[in-house]
Order: sequence, then C-alpha cells, then structure tokens
Amino acid sequence: MPTDLPAGPAGFGFTAAVAEHFAAHPVPGGTGAGRVIRVDRNLVLVATHDTTLRLPYPGTGELPATGDWVWLGSNTAREPAIAKILPRHSELSRKRAFEASSEAQVLGANMDIVGVVVPVDRPLTHNRLERTLVAAWDSGATPLVIITKADLADVADDVVGEVMLQAAGVAVVTTSAEQRDGLDELLGHLPPGGTLVLLGPSGAGKSTLINALAGAEVQETGAVRSGDGKGKHTTTARELVPLPGGAVLMDTPGVRGFGLFDADGGMTEMFGDLEELFGQCRFSDCAHGSEPGCAVRAALADGSLEDRRWASYLKLQRELAALARRHDSAASRAYAREWHQQVSAAGKSQRSAERDSHEAAENRGAKRGRKGRGGPDRMGAQ
Repeated sequence: MPTDLPAGPAGFGFTAAVAEHFAAHPVPGGTGAGRVIRVDRNLVLVATHDTTLRLPYPGTGELPATGDWVWLGSNTAREPAIAKILPRHSELSRKRAFEASSEAQVLGANMDIVGVVVPVDRPLTHNRLERTLVAAWDSGATPLVIITKADLADVADDVVGEVMLQAAGVAVVTTSAEQRDGLDELLGHLPPGGTLVLLGPSGAGKSTLINALAGAEVQETGAVRSGDGKGKHTTTARELVPLPGGAVLMDTPGVRGFGLFDADGGMTEMFGDLEELFGQCRFSDCAHGSEPGCAVRAALADGSLEDRRWASYLKLQRELAALARRHDSAASRAYAREWHQQVSAAGKSQRSAERDSHEAAENRGAKRGRKGRGGPDRMGAQ
C-alpha cells in the first residue's frame, strides 16, 4: 500500500487496490480512510483502521450509503467528520417505494457480488427474480443466485433447474446454512477482500446464511409463517458484516418490491436473447404485433420463447418507460422553474436598467436647464 496513506479498515475490505483508489482521490486535510458500515437516521457508522466512529451526515454534497469508502476529516467545530465520499465502482439502486417518484434509492455501494437469495420452501416468483437480476446487472457488480434452505425441501433440484433456466447464464449456488453445505463454493465467488450484498424477501434465510458464513450469531433470525411462507423483518438496516478471511457481507432488509431505476444495461444482460430476436425481424422498426416476418411472434408460436418471459420483458420495459417519462417531466419542470427565475431576474434587471437610464436622462436634462438659465445672466453681466 502507498506509504503516505493512513491505514484503512482491513476487516471491511481495505485492500491495496482500495488504497490506490484513495491515493488517486486525495483530499486536503484528509486525516484517514474509512468505510461506511451502516447508515442510521441521524448518524453514519464508519469503520477506520482501529476503531468505529459515529459521524454526522455530511452537510453538503452526496449522501453516504452503506459500503462507501470515505475520506475522514474535521468539520468547522473540529469534530471528526466525513470529508469526501470516493467514487463508487458499483452502486445498487432501486426506485423509491412510492410509485410517483422518479428518484433512486441507493441500497449499497462498492459491492463485488450481488447475491439474489431464492429459498426453496416457497414458490419461485419468476418476475421478481428477473427484475432483481436486472438491477443486479445494472449495479456494475456481478450477480449470483444463492438458493437457500436446500435441506428443507425435496424439490431443491427442481427449483435449481427453474432458476438456472430463468437466470440467463448467472451462476447459481445451492446452500444449506444448517448443514453448512455450499458455503465454501459461495465464498469462492468473492475476490480477496470482496464485498457480497444479499437481496431477497423476508424469511428467505439471509440472516441464517450470514451467521453461518460469519461463524457467529451476528444476525437475529426469525421463524417463517407456514401459511404463506413469509417471514418477519429480522434485519432492519443495511449493514456490513466482516467475514473470516477478509471478505465482507452486506445484509439488507427484506425487499418486498424492487422498482427498477434506469436499468437499460441490466435489461440487455437479462434479456439478451430477446435482443437477438429483435434483430431477426423482417422490419427494423417491428413492433412485434401483427407485422409479417416478426421473429418474436414466431418464437412465441413455436414455444422457444415463453409467453411469461415475453410478458415480463414488456412489463419491465413499460415500467422503465414510465420512470423515464416521470424523470423527464420532473427535469422539464425544474428547467421551467429555473428559466422562469432567470427571466424574472432578467426582467427586473432590465426594468432597473431602464429606470436608471430614465433617471440619468432626467438628471442630464435638469443640468442643461440650469445651464441655460444661468447663461443670459452671465452674458448680461458682461
């Protein structure tokens, strides 16, 4: 590591590559390197090389997210504070929970692997799996499907087969936290000091899996209702958990819905087979309806493309299009407000300039009048 850089939190993924990242983004007055391990309502929990600090939110600029690498410094009161958030190499975002919003909610930063948790003790929700994988691809990290509770169901092999079919080339790992099966294979997907974030519904077994990976009871676990397979939210905040061997795990609360946010890249990764079909249509602007020579309609007719998968693609595209319209509308309104303010300011400036010009003209006229009145007196006096 660079000798002029303060040590960082090795237990939370501070590697030589991260040290170089800090060196490439120096901050005047920076006192040390840290990583955000949890964001609460009023405070940010930051790990340093030798302690954990509870710091206030930065007064200006970007808000921190769990997983961020940050330069530490001091605020105006000479108290420890976040001086700068380093650029993220990956960012997992979703549309905020209320549908009318076009804003993104950052769930985590600087992950290497996004683990999509699929329990075998409940029916597989294909659309949910696809939309979560789209977001995982779009984050900049590598998606990984993690099947949990394989010891609780006799249908594990069937679930694995279904998931592999829907996951479009994403690696699939089958685990049993109770029997510690598949844990080494799971950790093998992480680079040295890498960070894994887990996504999945409540009761999917994330906390149990974390405890098994950490080798200690670091997360509370809860029972799952037998009626609908739903579990209680035992995780209430996104938090980094150090693992033996230097890897880091990020747990997230159970996510009921995963609204997409600007995920065109993820759509291409997840639905690349459809992109290829589009290129086989007779017409380049084919709407995939009743046009002759439509490769999509032909694939639907011969069964090589599932109706469900096509419907899922259309639904996600409609969601992204609606989000883009709301975003553009919000941007248009913001531009209109800014333009109106500029016009108003310019109008005030113009009126002020005209008033000043008019007053100046009146003053010049008054002066000429006084000179005219004074002229004859002087001439008469000669």
